[in-house]
Amino acid sequence: MRTVAGGWKFFGQQHQSFELMCVVSGQQVTEMKNLPPMVYGAGEALIISPGTWHINANASQTTPMTYITCHFDMENLSLKSEIISNIANSVYRADSFFGQLAFKTAQDFVHISADRSLSGEEKRLKLQIIFLSFLFAIVHNGKKFKKSDTNYTDREAQLARSLATLIADDLKSDQPSLNSFEENCQRLSISTGYGHRVFRKVYGITPLHYLEDKKYSKAKRLLGSPEYTIEQVAQMVGAQNLSVFSKQFKKWSGITPSKYQKNAKNKRQVRTVKGGGYFE
Repeated sequence: MRTVAGGWKFFGQQHQSFELMCVVSGQQVTEMKNLPPMVYGAGEALIISPGTWHINANASQTTPMTYITCHFDMENLSLKSEIISNIANSVYRADSFFGQLAFKTAQDFVHISADRSLSGEEKRLKLQIIFLSFLFAIVHNGKKFKKSDTNYTDREAQLARSLATLIADDLKSDQPSLNSFEENCQRLSISTGYGHRVFRKVYGITPLHYLEDKKYSKAKRLLGSPEYTIEQVAQMVGAQNLSVFSKQFKKWSGITPSKYQKNAKNKRQVRTVKGGGYFE
């Protein structure tokens, strides 16, 4: 949660994860590519979908603004696509179901993070509980904020699932030789253009974004293991070389692979009577 002065503006950016924006006081304006500027005020919320270039700014040149922001993501592709297709990149007013849900979740995040009576592990657990409750509410009450009815056929849904499976299977090997999307479409006897349209129609994200997301998830998991070097992780996610992997990982996470690995190992390290070790 942060209070900024009038005229404040944050540079253009895009993230691998979702970004939740909630305004506590004042008004914020968010600009996205190919969309008109969105202005929203106290109690109102906006979720920016992964990969969306955007600029956030105080709508006023003189009045301060207070906002809450956080980034989140999940492994479940169906849930992710539901949020992207039906919720993201639209402002939710303070009296709407999702506006109230998002604002309460953001406030809970702030209150838990500031609670000095909780240990770091207790805070993490409570934050996860709040986040899972947020996701459950989205699934359980989806019809209350769904933008539109399903606009794809059963065949299109099956093709999209098959493409997602092929993309994910490519990454399962320790030495992946990643097929191009064109090759995956050829295996299903469909054109590349049609496959791209169907995938985005069903899941709300591009095949490339899905592949990058799977690479990022695998990289995080491998970097968190003490048995792999950064060079090995780069190979195991199909990166051309270490330099390319390092640049891409920093774009995904905001930190270098070495920094992420160091943080992960510090979290996994435990102290015992006989010395130190790693918790598996």
